[in-house]
Amino acid sequence: MRLRRLLPLVCLLVAAFSRPAFADGTLFLGTVTTPANHAAKGFAIGAGFLVFGVEFEYASTNEDAEHAAPSLKTGMGDFYLQTPIPIAGMRFYWTTGMGGYRERLGESHQETNLVFNTGGGAKISLVGPLRVRLDYRVLKLRGSPLFSTLHRVYAGLNVGF
Repeated sequence: MRLRRLLPLVCLLVAAFSRPAFADGTLFLGTVTTPANHAAKGFAIGAGFLVFGVEFEYASTNEDAEHAAPSLKTGMGDFYLQTPIPIAGMRFYWTTGMGGYRERLGESHQETNLVFNTGGGAKISLVGPLRVRLDYRVLKLRGSPLFSTLHRVYAGLNVGF
C-alpha cells in the first residue's frame, strides 16, 4: 500500500531530475602492445543515460609478421559507467564487456572465440559536440590464441549526438 503512494512521487522525481538519453560515436587509431606495438583502428557507437551506458565497438589490428604479431578483429558489446558531468572538460569512464574475435597469423594459425575486456579512459571536450577520446583496454582472449592477454591504447575523435 505504501509503495502505491510513493510511486507518483518517484515518477515525478525521475522526470524532474533526468536528462535526455544521449549517444556518441568514435573513430579511433591506436596500438596493441602485445607481442610488439602494431596498429589498431576501429569505431565505437554508444548510448547512455546519466552515468550508465552501453557501447558496441569494432576494432582491427593488422598482422606484423616480422614480430610474429597476429592480426586481430574484435566485435564487442560493453557496459560503461562515466562521470555524470564533465570535470574540467573531461568525462572519465570505466568499461567492461565481451564479444568475439578472430586472430590470424599467416596461413598456419587462425582462432575464433570469445573476448572479454576491461578498461577506461576519458572523453575530452574540444568544441561543441566534438571530443577527443583516450582509451586503455585489457583484452582477454579465450580459446587457443597466440597471446591470451592483450593491451590496447587508442586515441579517437568522438562526436556526441
